[in-house]
Amino acid sequence: MARLQDKYKNEILPALQKELACKNRLAVPRLEKIVLSMGLGKVLQEKARMAAAQKELGLIVGQQPIICRARKSVSNFKLRKGYEIGLKVTLRGRRMYEFLDRLICIAIPRIRDFRGLDPKSFDGRGNYTMGITEQTVFPEVDPDQVTFQQGLNITFVTTATNDQGSFQLLKLLGMPFRQVEAEQAA
Repeated sequence: MARLQDKYKNEILPALQKELACKNRLAVPRLEKIVLSMGLGKVLQEKARMAAAQKELGLIVGQQPIICRARKSVSNFKLRKGYEIGLKVTLRGRRMYEFLDRLICIAIPRIRDFRGLDPKSFDGRGNYTMGITEQTVFPEVDPDQVTFQQGLNITFVTTATNDQGSFQLLKLLGMPFRQVEAEQAA
């Protein structure tokens, strides 16, 4: 069992159950999956970008990413239906908790000028999305072999029905959220 998964079951679950006043343990919010996605718009001009991005994303998460194709043709972007334009990976279970542990302990502290994650990036249904501007913050990616900088989006899907429950869950898991302006003024 992953370290963070064990911490969730033994420490975070009872604390959240008490804090959110849930009588049933199954009603307590939990992390369902983590989805990583990479939009590769410039792959239309440079075909080598797709293979490099696929290799690097595979190294970061430990499984093969899925290639996403365009659903529609858009003439302004010189995009045709069926073109390969992105990559995505869905993590669940042990791999999800191991990735989250590496993200919190290793990758996020390596981000330049990091002042905390935005606590307003919730979608209203208990899911949180964050972006990373370059893939070299992950230790699995060798910066000397990177030919281009590529960002990625990370979405945390929880079973929480509102943003407050999801925020409390992610905060207890160790996500370094920025202090809200109202709390700083007080």
